[in-house]
Amino acid sequence: MITISCKENVYTYNLYHIVKAFFPESEIRQTVEKEQELLVKLVLDGGSCFSVMEDMVGRKSGREEKKKYVTSLAYDWLAAYTGRHLAWGMLTGVRPTKLAYGRLSDGEDVKSAAAYMQKEYKVTKEKALLAAQIASREKQLLASLDYQNGFSLYVGIPFCPSICSYCSFGSSPVELWKGRIEEYLDALFQEIRAIGRMTAGKKLDTVYIGGGTPVTLETGQLERLLSLIDEISEGNLLEYTVEAGRPDSITREKLKVIKRHPVTRISVNPQTMQQKTLDRVGRRHSVQDVKDCFYLARELGFENINMDLIAGLPGETASDMQDTLEQMEKLKPDSLTVHSLAIKRAAKMGQEWEHTKIITPYKEISQMVEDSAAAAKRMGLLPYYLYRQKNIAGNFENVGYAKVDKAGIYNILIMEEKQTILATGAGTTTKIVLPGKVSLENGKETNLLRIENVKDITEYLARTDEMIERKLAAWRSVS
Repeated sequence: MITISCKENVYTYNLYHIVKAFFPESEIRQTVEKEQELLVKLVLDGGSCFSVMEDMVGRKSGREEKKKYVTSLAYDWLAAYTGRHLAWGMLTGVRPTKLAYGRLSDGEDVKSAAAYMQKEYKVTKEKALLAAQIASREKQLLASLDYQNGFSLYVGIPFCPSICSYCSFGSSPVELWKGRIEEYLDALFQEIRAIGRMTAGKKLDTVYIGGGTPVTLETGQLERLLSLIDEISEGNLLEYTVEAGRPDSITREKLKVIKRHPVTRISVNPQTMQQKTLDRVGRRHSVQDVKDCFYLARELGFENINMDLIAGLPGETASDMQDTLEQMEKLKPDSLTVHSLAIKRAAKMGQEWEHTKIITPYKEISQMVEDSAAAAKRMGLLPYYLYRQKNIAGNFENVGYAKVDKAGIYNILIMEEKQTILATGAGTTTKIVLPGKVSLENGKETNLLRIENVKDITEYLARTDEMIERKLAAWRSVS
């Protein structure tokens, strides 16, 4: 048991995630003790102790500067204690490229932005340069967007053929909802039409239909959804993505429906090309199914196909990942997104992990991440967006690689938070960008206004009008 006690709540988040990154298998107990003398006290298994006195941060001004300083002290002590450094240093946020993006926007070059991340946040040279290079590509790709008059649309379909053991999204098995999917679509269409009316005079730049697995919808249902989006987009989109996703839901007829609409990008996501792993995590399809679906999509004329992989799935080795990557290279996708496994409590695997401690060794994941980058380079795919997650394996990252003209603009927007994204469906989150304005969120300054739809599908069906009205009220308040 590792214990962390802080005099002020402001230090708890960073300290917990830094300690968890160094000791992913350890249980951590955290408390706020306002009466304690020490500002921070950390006690590891075995009794080794780190502490910070209040007078040590007295010369620091402001809440954020004090928090950063204490995090830095804790990181240095943990690095010395363990004899290793984390790839992303003392960073705990999910969007490290935003730091580099900000420096580039202020006129710095890639080299200077990377050096800043190394010095200020102890990020390794390799990762700092990766973040700065990606931020530079993001700036180029977003240069043509009109942030003030444009927006993006996310449509959530919260159904899957089965629930993968690593998944923490609010998806439900489609068989349980067969009798109510039409009801869900009626509510969803009501929300999409309301957004169409609300945004009259604005330009819809990108659409992303995700989930869940959107192609769990029947052919006719999928046709109606895409036709409705055609109405509000007026066929003038920079990018239109549909996550075809699971091979066990993809059919020729559904792909033909997608092809009839102005969809520019789809995903066929295996997560791994190892059959033993697919079986273990609850993916009810074969490796051959993945290949068959990919080739079918190519046959039908899809020219921008993304594929997702996960590094660190239980039982997999770097050798397994290498074999998966070799199979990917033969398929030649237009983009490849490589995730490092994030074990979350909401997922079945997260609950099992508490008992079985399923975790892939750091060195194995490091090799997987390195091999993935090398394979992407061989395929002519450049890194174009990056993000991290809580409890991510090995303290690494998720990276999207793509051909020069096939990068996913929506993926960049969701990370850099430069444009308003209006989200529809159960469990989705709208993010309205406040130009020149700052609001408070969890005590932190932000230029975003977030409006969350309820996750529970039954609740969403009962409260659709409320979800719409909250968006309308927020939209009016900033227009």
